[in-house]
Amino acid sequence: MATILIVDDAVENLTVLSELLMPLYQVRAVTTGERALRAALSTPRPDLILLDVMMPGMDGHEVLRRLKGDPQTASIPVLFVTAMDGSSDEEHGLELGAVDYITKPIKAAITLARVRAQLELKSARDWLTDRNAVLEAEVRKRLREVQSTQDIAIRAVSHLAEIRDPETGNHLRRTQAYVRLLCDELRGDLRFESQLTSEAIELLAKSAPLHDIGKVGIPDSILLKPGKLSESEWEIMQTHSMLGWHALALVEADEATSVSFLAFAKEIARHHHEKWDGTGYPDRLAGEAIPLPARLMALADVFDALTSRRPYKEPFSVDRATEIIVQGRAQHFDPAVVDAFVRRRAAFVEVSERYKDSAASVEAQSSAMHQLLSKRGASW
Repeated sequence: MATILIVDDAVENLTVLSELLMPLYQVRAVTTGERALRAALSTPRPDLILLDVMMPGMDGHEVLRRLKGDPQTASIPVLFVTAMDGSSDEEHGLELGAVDYITKPIKAAITLARVRAQLELKSARDWLTDRNAVLEAEVRKRLREVQSTQDIAIRAVSHLAEIRDPETGNHLRRTQAYVRLLCDELRGDLRFESQLTSEAIELLAKSAPLHDIGKVGIPDSILLKPGKLSESEWEIMQTHSMLGWHALALVEADEATSVSFLAFAKEIARHHHEKWDGTGYPDRLAGEAIPLPARLMALADVFDALTSRRPYKEPFSVDRATEIIVQGRAQHFDPAVVDAFVRRRAAFVEVSERYKDSAASVEAQSSAMHQLLSKRGASW
């Protein structure tokens, strides 16, 4: 049974309306605007309010303004009950948000018809609101499932490259976190504001683990070589950036619709070894010609390489790694990215410690790689 709140300072009017409506609805009645506002917030909440316009103290117009200004009561339909018959008064009430007018003296049939019509409209609106809420929840659920599937696929492909790489499992987590830190720091810079929106940062961080996917195409004899690479071997190793870009470009071409994060992933895979001064590879891009995602990954990747333990080296101290990166400002790295790194260095250290590789894990990875290399006869 719907609940109707009647507001009128005249007791005789409350009596007439209550006797008319009580056989069909649950009725509550109050005599002042202040009491009406409290009743509208109490249980059971009214489904419809019949509100007198001319009341001492707080009049009906002010009550309606306050009802509409409160998110908890804004959706309750209000029917004005008034002896005024001027069109300007009616227009004013409708502008404030009233749904209709009932004029005094009360005519039973008209009042019941208008009350029933407004309650039916409210019921339909409530059903649509509930239905929309259910649909929105379902859309959010499906979107989370799609995003989760996408994230799993990214991690699986990234780990595929990582399995063949002497680097250890937490490298992806660390570099992804470093990239996000740099994004968060630079987003307040007017130079990067348009590129580093919240959506762009999420996509960029999601694509970061794919930066070395091209290493899947590098022969074991080169990728797993424990010593220094020869000049010809190093040339082959450098092709991993183009191999990664090409693989991602093929995936993108297979999709009927564009996948936003692939654009970032391609830029990172191809250009994260470019240098600010143009001496990097594969395209020898310089300065801002290097895509921003690749400039961010370049620093993140180098910091991780410097501070991580490898089978062939001990980790550099954070101070030493910072010194090397600062020395590379405007040579290897974008000056703005280096400055952002310096400001967030403490957070970089926190990430490094959180995902730190133990000596045992590094040794185990190295041993596994050598066994794999031995079984393959150090051949492609």
